[in-house]
Amino acid sequence: MPSLSEVLAEPARRKKVVDDGVAVIEAEVADKSGLSGLAIKTAFGMVQKVKPGFVGGTLNHLLDDFAKKIDPFWADCQTQKADPKGYFVKNGTTVANALLSITDGRARNAAGPIRNTYDKLRPQAEKHVVEAMPRLAGLLQKHAS
Repeated sequence: MPSLSEVLAEPARRKKVVDDGVAVIEAEVADKSGLSGLAIKTAFGMVQKVKPGFVGGTLNHLLDDFAKKIDPFWADCQTQKADPKGYFVKNGTTVANALLSITDGRARNAAGPIRNTYDKLRPQAEKHVVEAMPRLAGLLQKHAS
């Protein structure tokens, strides 16, 4: 089975992963509720208005780094012959922190409203990324199986 990094080497497949990744992000944002959900939806909406296509462009830009972080988990899941959804939910905190290490590093170099928004939302980021594990597993299953 190919790694996600191998899948991304093919431009047509990469575009599909980005498109599906954006759909995952949009679905996760739409599912948020409460005050933190309102903050996330507001920030997400602001980013989409200020810079249309930003989410897809950013995901495409970060995707190789994300793939490098996810590939060992995906390989372990496959080696164990585990259900991807169950595996990623079980290891959600570890996977989330691996992915957030990338965005944390990038956010340090960001300026203006992007950095301010990230800093405001970061304290809850691990929780939200962990909640996205079922959809992330579905994306991996679709593209790396």
